[in-house]
Amino acid sequence: MRYSPESLQAFVQTVESGSFSAAARALRKSQSTISTAVANLEMDLGFTLFNRDARTPVLTENGRRALAQIQEILEASSRLDELAVRLGGEVEPCLSLAVSDFWQADYHESLLKRLDARYPEIEFECMIAEDADVLDLIQAGRVHIGVICAQRDYPADIATARLQVEAQMAIYLHQDHPLAQSPRVNKSALKNLRQLCLNTLAEKERYQPGKGIWLAPSYLLLLEMAEQGFGWSILPRWLVEQFGHQLLRQLPVDGWPQKISVDVVWSRRTPPGPAGRWLIDQLLAQTAG
Repeated sequence: MRYSPESLQAFVQTVESGSFSAAARALRKSQSTISTAVANLEMDLGFTLFNRDARTPVLTENGRRALAQIQEILEASSRLDELAVRLGGEVEPCLSLAVSDFWQADYHESLLKRLDARYPEIEFECMIAEDADVLDLIQAGRVHIGVICAQRDYPADIATARLQVEAQMAIYLHQDHPLAQSPRVNKSALKNLRQLCLNTLAEKERYQPGKGIWLAPSYLLLLEMAEQGFGWSILPRWLVEQFGHQLLRQLPVDGWPQKISVDVVWSRRTPPGPAGRWLIDQLLAQTAG
């Protein structure tokens, strides 16, 4: 293929991110690297992909027509990489997985038991991380696979698949707070209380302006803070039921509890080996039942 995978990824990521600088951040490269890669692709193709007269690059008509074809090439390349991994046979010596606290413990325990039975000699590491932090770990090569709350968009070098399980989230407050005694709670009433939320961009977007905000890196820490009466928080229901101390009340707010879709993510540039691919297959086969 005369078009480098890096230039194709740079082009697709620029389209998805809306600018060369945003694409550079998503792909963990410099802006000049992304701009050069796209310019080289334009030279290879023989036509312009972006109109650069505006503040942000705008797809040309030729660019719009090329986008679908380039996305297909990247998808085909990813499938070929996965086939090569499956047929290669040599198991990687180590495997790492990053999961969110919203991932239910029984799902996780079942998965680890099967991993132990299938690959007893592999070195395995599991860590807790959330949202964009998981993607950063994968892009940095620190983690092979992640299980996260489904994101609205992903970097072009991140492969994703939707799992068949969902996470149930609800709003919780210490049971001794007067608002916790109400038969129905309006969202506006929460503005008078401090919100406890994850220190991630996705969670901050749910922040309801009001009496300040306290941040924490994990749901488990948010659970502890809520139990100490520091404010209300959106928490996984299973986490409160299994690790809580019956100090919180689930607030009866319209639209809550909510179900959150869950994705498994991994790198397109450095896809997992046979054990990692097996782990992804097991995750995809897992159901709530």
